[in-house]
Amino acid sequence: IRDDEGNEVATGERGEICLRGPAFIKGYRNRPEENAQTFRGGWLHTGDIGVYDEDGYMTLVDRKKEMILVGGYNVYPREVDEVLVSHPAVMEAAAIGVPDEFRGETVKACVALKPGASATAEELIALCAEKLVKYKVPTEIAFYDELPKTGPAKIDKLKLKGLR
Repeated sequence: IRDDEGNEVATGERGEICLRGPAFIKGYRNRPEENAQTFRGGWLHTGDIGVYDEDGYMTLVDRKKEMILVGGYNVYPREVDEVLVSHPAVMEAAAIGVPDEFRGETVKACVALKPGASATAEELIALCAEKLVKYKVPTEIAFYDELPKTGPAKIDKLKLKGLR
């Protein structure tokens, strides 16, 4: 697990999962830009964010492409999602980055409530403010009957961002 400069991170710190070995491809055919991004320093950069625990086990925690950059700070959407779904009224949630003139991006939370349940945006923002550092707290909550899904039933964050 490595930081953005390619240095190995300490136990408990998040970083990109990088792999190497004799069975990996050497690169993508006729895709030099993608090769330069994916294959660096002899490592295949997966785009997955992971963390090692004290026993040496790795946990996959997020995708690098989904990371939100708020004023120079990394916000891993899954961290925000987990706080939101801890609310008894929330069925599912997805944090996405939205453009912000001052900070670059801010956190927007897309939420679907359980049938018959209710919660306000203010209530959910207050819950996040209680459990997360300030820059990770959503500045906006959008409510949906259900969140859009991809083929394998994963929340479609590109659709939530309006990119498809």
